[in-house]
Amino acid sequence: MTDTRTPAPVPTNDPDYAANLRRATLASSIGSALEYFDFALYGLSTALIFNVLFFPQDDPAMATVAAFATFGVGFLARPFGGLFFGVLGDKLGRKWVLVATILLMGGASTAIGLLPTYEAVGILAPILLVLMRLLQGFGAGAEQAGATVLMAEYAPVRRRGFFAALPFIGIQAGTLLAALVFSMIALLPEDQLLSWGWRVPFLASFALILLALFIRMRLRETPTFIELEKHEQIADRPIREIFSHGLPGVIVGIGLRMAENGGSYMFQTLGLAFVMTVIGETADKSLLTWGVTIGSLIGVFSVPFAGHLSDRFGRRTVYRAGSVFMLLFTFPAWWILSMGDYALSIGVVAIGIGVAVATMLGPQCAMLPELFGNRHRYLGVAMARELSAVLAGGLAGVLGSYLMAVSGGNWVLLAIYMAVLALITTASTFLAPETLRRDLTRVDDAIKVSRDEAGEDVFATTVSIKAVAR
Repeated sequence: MTDTRTPAPVPTNDPDYAANLRRATLASSIGSALEYFDFALYGLSTALIFNVLFFPQDDPAMATVAAFATFGVGFLARPFGGLFFGVLGDKLGRKWVLVATILLMGGASTAIGLLPTYEAVGILAPILLVLMRLLQGFGAGAEQAGATVLMAEYAPVRRRGFFAALPFIGIQAGTLLAALVFSMIALLPEDQLLSWGWRVPFLASFALILLALFIRMRLRETPTFIELEKHEQIADRPIREIFSHGLPGVIVGIGLRMAENGGSYMFQTLGLAFVMTVIGETADKSLLTWGVTIGSLIGVFSVPFAGHLSDRFGRRTVYRAGSVFMLLFTFPAWWILSMGDYALSIGVVAIGIGVAVATMLGPQCAMLPELFGNRHRYLGVAMARELSAVLAGGLAGVLGSYLMAVSGGNWVLLAIYMAVLALITTASTFLAPETLRRDLTRVDDAIKVSRDEAGEDVFATTVSIKAVAR
């Protein structure tokens, strides 16, 4: 029979454990804040700054498409970073990989603030921008997976959804900080904004690097990885294991992320660019970014609340509620954005980020690590997250801006695109097993176990029927 035991509760009143839990929460939260500060800042800059400064202006519409393509390049690098650092995370431990990723990701983001523009060095400018974006994406490819795994493995079992969601306040805080900073620098006269103002927030991210590095160096390894070391069960070839045993979990994880990740970037970046094309040259950039700001502020509360609800009602139930809400919200949202009204557009973006996306993000923090066994959990979560980031978030800007360009800003096409993402995620919630309170020291994957248990139930039922017939 399959082992279905529920682990004993973690002794949360132990001072040593409580101190390490606080460190893990801070280490994960600050890393998440830095990652999403950089990514949200890059996304906002893509629609408003990079398309002007780093590409020729013969065709402004295609310059915007090219700028969004550099945004997508970072997503292409993320699976390779997830693969590389995911293997190291499963072989060497979670802590040291998180130290390496914060240095690589943060260093590349800071360097973007030092890059020359197209006017200064010509074609070399977009080449350097793409290079920094590749390095940023390579480091980010394992950063969020590591934060997710770290907190899920540290958290008390019965409150894992809530605690695992706490670092994702960093996502909302980073996005909020980026939106606030960009709203302030957007108030600068355009010549100052384009000459030096846009560089300031990228250079300022260096302070977050130092803070995150200080906390992570004092962090202890997670209890579940220590358990692997104690029983000498560390995987020699995590990649082989993920393809031989963990592939179903990766595929389901990708499906779960399509609406959350793709919808997030569509509201944050594409929605902003779309409303600007509707309003035209008179669009107020600083006003439009308030939708992201308010949505992120809502998310600070709604993400951990959704995680808490998943501890009571199950991961799948809450996740499905978020994806169905996004599906129902999609067409009204893009229709309202097409009106070009500032107040309504801000409200749509805020609800999309703070409610639809956050309701899926809350249970996801615990659910993805629970899908995988202990020997290849880091790699499994990294591959599920980063392959979906390419297919959802990476394509959202490029494909969405292309649809805008060829259709003359037809909102229906963008709504259909987002609805497809929501449908994929909704379907995936029916394929995923319920992982609530799963023992993370187990080395088997949740999907395989659920199938085995279903097979055992069928076998037991068949035996019972035969016994009655006799």
